[in-house]
Amino acid sequence: MADGTDPPPPDQSPPADRPGRRTPRLRRRPLPSREEARRRLRAFSRFHPTRGQLVAALLTASLGVALVAQARVTEEAGLQQLRETELVALLDDVTTRAQELGVEVAQLEDDRSRLLGSEGDEAAREAARQRLQSYQILAGTVPVEGPGITVLVEDEGGVITQTMLLDGIQELRDAGAEAIQVGTVRVVASSYVGTGDQGEVLLDGQALSTPYTITAVGDAHTLAGAMAIPGGFSDSLRGAGAGVTVVEADTVLIDALHEPSEPRYAQPVPPTQAP
Repeated sequence: MADGTDPPPPDQSPPADRPGRRTPRLRRRPLPSREEARRRLRAFSRFHPTRGQLVAALLTASLGVALVAQARVTEEAGLQQLRETELVALLDDVTTRAQELGVEVAQLEDDRSRLLGSEGDEAAREAARQRLQSYQILAGTVPVEGPGITVLVEDEGGVITQTMLLDGIQELRDAGAEAIQVGTVRVVASSYVGTGDQGEVLLDGQALSTPYTITAVGDAHTLAGAMAIPGGFSDSLRGAGAGVTVVEADTVLIDALHEPSEPRYAQPVPPTQAP
């Protein structure tokens, strides 16, 4: 200053709030006194539920008991809950299965008796020969003949797909076909269905052409019934415009052979004990 006096110190008080702006404040509820807490506790102990609350609680408890009882009855009832037709079908299945097991047991006992008897060596050789024949048929390495069906498919429009052919093969297998041949290709466990570059259907890499001929050995009536299932192989082809003819015969011949390949990855497990 010009008069030589020191200037007054700056004001250290906090700045005043801006006009129109409120400073937030935290409000704490005061704790109730001891008398107030006792009064609230006595009021809670004198709580009297209304009729509606009692009815709701009773209905809830009754519903819980009913659900638990129903669950226990369902677990304990078992066959009692089945209808008469379902019980009859179940009984037929059990009876048929028991008869099949009885026949199998009798056959095994007969085989055991022959193997332990004086003709044991000859019986063992015969059993081994029959087993070898079964394996050869399953592997497709020998021609077979017997009762079965022949399915002729006229597909001039080229509507058949790999899925349709696979469904037809699977239907025959489910019906008990012991051997299947499509065209000149023997169907075995390792067979696969695909599609070529021109859209043609392939079976084990070999192209198939119309008319397709599918031959299956087995119970002719059962196999023909499998081909007549609504919505199945025959229905799908007819619905797409192809012609399907199923012929039952007392004897059909399957002469296509499958050339087994050497496994690349599978290796037999050596026996843990000497025979």
